[in-house]
Amino acid sequence: MELNSNISAVITGAASGLGAGTAKALAAKGVKVGILDVNEELGAKTAAEIGGTFARCDVTDEASVDTALAAVRAAHGQERILINCAGIAIGKRLVRKDRETGAISHHDIASYTRVININLIGTFTMIAKCAAGMVTLDPTGPDNERGMIISTASVAAEDGQIGQVAYAASKGGVQSMTLPVARDLAKDGIRVAAILPGLFHTPMFDGLPDEAKDALAASVPFPSRLGTPAEYAQLALSICENVMLNGVNIRLDGAVRLAPR
Repeated sequence: MELNSNISAVITGAASGLGAGTAKALAAKGVKVGILDVNEELGAKTAAEIGGTFARCDVTDEASVDTALAAVRAAHGQERILINCAGIAIGKRLVRKDRETGAISHHDIASYTRVININLIGTFTMIAKCAAGMVTLDPTGPDNERGMIISTASVAAEDGQIGQVAYAASKGGVQSMTLPVARDLAKDGIRVAAILPGLFHTPMFDGLPDEAKDALAASVPFPSRLGTPAEYAQLALSICENVMLNGVNIRLDGAVRLAPR
């Protein structure tokens, strides 16, 4: 797909982090970018910086998704690109024993469900809604392409750590959706891929002390540092531009493999 001013894109979780980095990179190519996020202040700021359109969107709420998509489509037209970056991470052991009382507790169901709802079901909701719009577009280029869908999984989908049961399950689901969705939409000229980032400097890391960040960076074989949103964006744009990339899950991780803890 040629990235230019005739193309419209929608990015969830685009107020900051990987989504914001990708929004900036697409806008630099002339693409009209719709920024969807629950953070209204930061989302509007990011949209203003790149000349895009912001719409508040809770990906766990179907009505919110419909309203947000209607808003950005009114401004930019039907999107040909969807990039799913909205997500959360939590760290909780499956079973814990209180050192003082000896009481046993388990991972609460509510927080597990919330992670699945945002990371996995939210991603699916966006895919379904955007794909339904993409199939109405005229095909473009020599391969009669209509659209591109990129989701964000994680290396935790393949080597999840202790405490990541909810996060790993949600991202494993995102990874597993890639091929069946790509096969489903192939007849319509819509490609599907997922990126599995390793240790990237996103807002999730902002609360960590410098020593912890340095230790995480040192665990990456090469380059021994945290990845950047710009590097995620570079891969996302390459996937959009290379028509033969379809039905794939790509690790972007500096060869890191997560230890058990």
